[in-house]
Amino acid sequence: MRLVQITDAHLHADKTARSRAGIPWRQFECVLDAVVAERPDMVVFSGDVSQDETAASYALARQAMNSLPCPWVWIPGNHDQLALMQAEHPLVDEVDLTQWRLLLLDTQVAGQPYGELGAERLAALAQRLEEDDRPTLIVMHHPPVDVGAVWMDAIGLQDRDAFWQLLSHYPQVKIILFGHTHQAYAQQHKLADTKISVYGCPAIADQFLPGAKQFAIDEASRPGYRVIDLNGSDWHSWVERVVI
Repeated sequence: MRLVQITDAHLHADKTARSRAGIPWRQFECVLDAVVAERPDMVVFSGDVSQDETAASYALARQAMNSLPCPWVWIPGNHDQLALMQAEHPLVDEVDLTQWRLLLLDTQVAGQPYGELGAERLAALAQRLEEDDRPTLIVMHHPPVDVGAVWMDAIGLQDRDAFWQLLSHYPQVKIILFGHTHQAYAQQHKLADTKISVYGCPAIADQFLPGAKQFAIDEASRPGYRVIDLNGSDWHSWVERVVI
């Protein structure tokens, strides 16, 4: 089973609109072409689909994603409009991967750049984990860890301590994927009796400078995506970059 994660396209209704360092639509097309060549079984889009928050931008995204040769799912980021996303393609919270479960979490806090699960969504996650002990992969937009950039760490998942405390009771959770940071990340998060692999993904749009104290674009890095190969209860993951 091969999953590919893409994230943070920040699309506009105008395909020619520029970001700080490129043209998001052009970068989106190039990334999707590269993803198709990976022959994925599933593609996960981990949020910030749109920048201008227009219905047209989500329609463009859905049309492009429907050209993929496999199923795909998406979750909202802090820039996204849930109703507009739902109108184009369903927002689901779980995908059965036979040997694995894929759980998709909404960490959006309306009008805020940071994320939060909150008591209700944490309780729902605990209930879902109680129901099934298969190896589990969680996808969320906001990072539940510090990535080393001061300004970004301030707008990550605000209730991360409660999140990790919950996961300490469920050793079937093996992998967490996040977006939002516009940079690659790979670490193992240690809990009392287990370790969870935590992965960030390059953005489709602008890349952010790792380790920056203040917001900064990394103009030397290219758009990219993350590949996750699942083989039984094992996995292998890596990042690919795309020439634009």
